[in-house]
This record gives sequence, structure tokens and C-alpha cells, in this order.
Amino acid sequence: MISGAPTNQARGMPRTGARVPVVLQVLPELVTGGVERGTVDVASAVVAKGWVSIVASAGGPMVGDLERAGVEHITLPLQSKKPWTMHRNAGALTELIFDRKIDIVHARSRAPGWSALIAARRIGTHFVTTYHGTYNATNPIKNLYNSVMARGEKVIAISDFIAAHIQQRHRLDPSKIVTIHRGIDTGLFDPKSVSAERIIQLATAWRLQDGMPVVMLPGRLTRWKGQSILIDALQHLGRDDVRCLLVGSDQGRTGYRHELDKLVHARNLDHVVHVVDHCRDMPAAYMLADVVISASTDPEGFGRVVVEAQAMGRPVVASDHGGARETVRPGLTGWLVPPGDPKALATAISEAISMDAGARARMAVAARAHVAEQFTVERMRSATIDLYQDILGVASAADS
Repeated sequence: MISGAPTNQARGMPRTGARVPVVLQVLPELVTGGVERGTVDVASAVVAKGWVSIVASAGGPMVGDLERAGVEHITLPLQSKKPWTMHRNAGALTELIFDRKIDIVHARSRAPGWSALIAARRIGTHFVTTYHGTYNATNPIKNLYNSVMARGEKVIAISDFIAAHIQQRHRLDPSKIVTIHRGIDTGLFDPKSVSAERIIQLATAWRLQDGMPVVMLPGRLTRWKGQSILIDALQHLGRDDVRCLLVGSDQGRTGYRHELDKLVHARNLDHVVHVVDHCRDMPAAYMLADVVISASTDPEGFGRVVVEAQAMGRPVVASDHGGARETVRPGLTGWLVPPGDPKALATAISEAISMDAGARARMAVAARAHVAEQFTVERMRSATIDLYQDILGVASAADS
């Protein structure tokens, strides 16, 4: 234990009383992704509630988003999985929790989760986790490492699929699991909010030709996201008059990027498939797409891309597993196809890009209504604040 750190003697200290509650979220970094976006969204909701919001991470570009929302960021090497660094992080978090009288510690990833769990238990503060994925375990040690995400006083599952996975993997009391779907900003992801200039700028940068159907797969370049499945599907599609955009950074995975380039060349699709790297204006990007693909070979815990695309009124084709079964309404907002099946994916793409204007308009209306009803950031924020208040035993958001 670090010098001067509080021990269990602090467990009797009053946590809330008349003072403003303090919530600390911990995660590895604030670079990009659904975990990071959800952290920022909840942190800003805590501030809007009039509480104190703190986030601890190793930092990254999204720290600026926190600061603009009035959230304090504490920089710690929480991205490290080295045991000695995790031990030091536990000491630093113990001091932080004690000094700032933090009421709830909310862990969003495994390595920082272990440090936060140790610190929260030392002080006796509430500990909550969000279980974001399936966290594949190949051996007992990995399963133990993953288990920290099921050790919260309450465990937030980002989908019903993840809730079922938690129960199956960890045999957790169902009363401890709360499903709170991820939410998106339907003001940001709204076709009416995207100017023609933004769309033209991207179309020019990506050298898209007018009149050609655009098939888009957004997502970082990593094998399980299924870019190679889509490339094979395009070969089965057998059309030269389409353009496929793989929108995502390789994040240093240059080997996989080279594999994709070779596969595109081997399938004689150099004129069809283009890797366009990370895009900072995804609402405008979706507006260029005639169909948006999620071809993940492993189940997505939620699948933010599928929801964002539907919010933009775009038809989607997703692998029939994981969170997609909750976010896609087959026949109404898109298609579900067997994972890893290029022929089935090609068939769905063909149906999507062959829709007439009326069918496309009806699907767009249904897709936006579906997202507005189930998957808004406001709904996610409200549900999370309600959970915090329930844990603290204070009035619910609806009553405040």
C-alpha cells in the first residue's frame, strides 16, 4: 500500500449526505471508440445533473470533449496491463477516491477495472462496471482477468446479448445486471443536419462518381470486423458499377492492411474497393452510402455503426449475431445475414442497392424511428443517472 493511503478505517465516512455526489469513471485511454464515446456522454450527463464528474485515463484526443463539458480529467497510465503499473494505479486511485470523496467508481475496461476495484474496496465506495464485449477467454487466467467486469455492485450490459453472456460466463445474480443500450446523438446523426458542402467535400476527397452505388463498411481495420468477408462478397456480387469504401484506420496494424490490399488485387477489385482511413465526419460519410455494412465475424456487443447508419436513414446489412439482433429490424430497417457468409452478404447488398426510391424512403423513415425510440444518447444518459441514484439511494432522475 502506498504511504499515507487510507485503509478500511475510512469505510464509515459519510458518502453523500447533503453534499453533491462525485462520480469517477476509469478507462484505458480517450482515443476513439464506443467505450470512450460512452464515457464522455455519461460524464457530461453527470455534470448536467449538477454533480461532480471526474474521468481518469492515460489521455487522448477526446480529453478535449471532457473539458468542454466541464469534466475534470486525471491522467494515469491506466492503459497498462503490467501488474506493477496496475498496482501503482490502484494506489493513485485510492488517494483520489479518498481525497475527492468519490461516491461511485465506474470501471469501463479490465486493466483499470482491477486497479479501481482494489481502490474502491480500500475506501468502501460504490463500484460499478460496464461490460462492453464478450472478452473471449482461452484459459482460466484470462477468465479471471475478465471477471473484474462482473464484480460491480451493479454491472451494466450494453445489450441484452451481453447481459445473457454475463450470466452464462460468470453465473452472476441477474438482479445485479442492468441492460443500458449504448446511445447516439440523433441531432448529430440526422440527415437534415448535414450540409451539401460537407457531403461534396468527402465525395471529392474519395473520388466518388455520381450515380454509382456506394457500399460502406465503417470500422477500424482489424480482422474480426470482416473487411475480407465484404471483399469476397463483392466478388460474388460481380458488379463493376459499385464503389466500396472501407472507412477506418489500421491503428498501426499495417500487416492486416497489406493483406486486404492483396486480397482486393487477387479478386480483381482494385477499381471497386478503396480503403479511405479514419473519417472525422461520419454523418456526412453515411450520406454518401447506399448501404452500410457490419460484417463482423465475432458478435458485436452492441454495434454503434449499425445504429448511426439507421439514424441517417441508411439501410444496413449486419451479421446475424450479437447486438445486431437488437439493433436491426430485418425487412424494415435492413438485413441480417449469417456471419462469415460472403454469398449471403452479396445477396443482401444486391437487394439493398436495387431498392427503388419509394422503398428506400420507407426504410429510412422506419430506421430513424427505430433509433429514436430505442437508442438515443438521452435515453442512455438518463438510465445511467437513474442507476447511480438508485445505488446512492437518492431521488430518481424522473423525480428530480
